[in-house]
Amino acid sequence: MAYYRQVGEIPRKRHTQFRTPEGGLYAEELMGVEGFSADSALLYHRHLPTAIVNAETVDTASAGPLTPNLPLKPRAFKTQDLTWSGEVDAVTGRRRLFGNADVTIGFVAANAPSPLYRNAAGDELLYVQSGDGVVETIYGALTVGEGDYVVLPTSCTYRVVPANPMNILVLEATGHIGPPKRYLSAKGQFLEHSPYCERDIRGPVEPLLVDGEDVEVLVRHRAGLTRFTYANHPFDVVGWDGCLYPWVFHIRDFEPITGRVHQPPPVHQTFEGPNFVVCSFMPRKVDYHPLAVPVPYNHANVDSDELMFYVGGNYEARKGSGIGIGSLSLHPSGCTHGPQPGAVEASLGAEFFDETAVMVDTFRPLELGEAALASEDPGYAWTWARRGPDQG
Repeated sequence: MAYYRQVGEIPRKRHTQFRTPEGGLYAEELMGVEGFSADSALLYHRHLPTAIVNAETVDTASAGPLTPNLPLKPRAFKTQDLTWSGEVDAVTGRRRLFGNADVTIGFVAANAPSPLYRNAAGDELLYVQSGDGVVETIYGALTVGEGDYVVLPTSCTYRVVPANPMNILVLEATGHIGPPKRYLSAKGQFLEHSPYCERDIRGPVEPLLVDGEDVEVLVRHRAGLTRFTYANHPFDVVGWDGCLYPWVFHIRDFEPITGRVHQPPPVHQTFEGPNFVVCSFMPRKVDYHPLAVPVPYNHANVDSDELMFYVGGNYEARKGSGIGIGSLSLHPSGCTHGPQPGAVEASLGAEFFDETAVMVDTFRPLELGEAALASEDPGYAWTWARRGPDQG
């Protein structure tokens, strides 16, 4: 997404002298992706962003191993059954639900400010299921609340400060997350067929300046996790411009695409990442052919695992399966899946579906993390047959 933005004070010409009121030079930093060949931003710091005074390794063993989906079957999970105790923040409090070589998917119920954090291994996408607060970044602050997606580019230093407890679904990619390329022109403008556009995007509007010395920043990188101590607070950027920055998009600003007959999931796509996509299912008018079947047809995910996070309304295709707000369903490659028994007949003649869900399709199998194992509904796989493996 090449949507240019300018915040704060910057010099007229890039890579030229830019002096403080006292006469010193601001420290220019280029934040760019794909080796100077793609989107970037120029940030102007009051202090050197390179000045570290300490570094120490942080143990990551507590995340536990990932478990293959064996035996292969559809599964369901209830994030509402996950528990935390005491003060929990949106970074160190994350519990891993799923993962593969391309993305880690976690969940957190945060009630306290997080440490300063930077993911240097890939972009992050946060979906705020409930609550509200502020995501503070080196680019400025973003006010966020229920239904907001937050896109955090690789190596953006940030912290999450809840105003009210926040339930957050977290995607940590091994590459970059952005709008689908088919929504964008060659110059990065959203095209007319895109279900959202630049007017729907919220970015930082003013610098966020914080003083401090010997400030710790937790950094995720390809080899693990390191805690750096910086000589000065990293929130010292007086101005920046460019096309690489954190931004917010509210799920209700996604405009559903409908048709006379049932439309396939790609019409709901909102983001793409390395070997995965994210889709938004919104309340919408449904199919208007006189013989239309509004709920999805049975389908086999021959190339992908489908993960659905149910966040609002009533999901017609899953009635009778125990799925509720905060639940997740995982339908893996190798299994045909579709509406629950009775859902097709019940949907006939419907004109509107009141449902909100976030879907993640991955093109490599998802394995199960400790949070998935702790919140699984063991009977979900058998709900189409109405009997389990021990019932003959």
